[in-house]
Amino acid sequence: MLIITRKKGESLMIGDDIEITISRIDDGSVKIGINAPKNISILRKELYEQVEEENKQAMKIDMGLLKNIKKK
Repeated sequence: MLIITRKKGESLMIGDDIEITISRIDDGSVKIGINAPKNISILRKELYEQVEEENKQAMKIDMGLLKNIKKK
């Protein structure tokens, strides 16, 4: 993990086309802005993990349906 210190208004770049800017710093909270191409998904980690879990559950259901179809 890379740890970088930034002040309000400062940015960092990820690759050539993703810019993260520190917008506001409050008590224990940081507001950031992310400028990235539209084809890149940006999700909070907890949402990303929720989507991943839901996708895994959907695959289990689909695989079960496929097995039942084969038996017929």
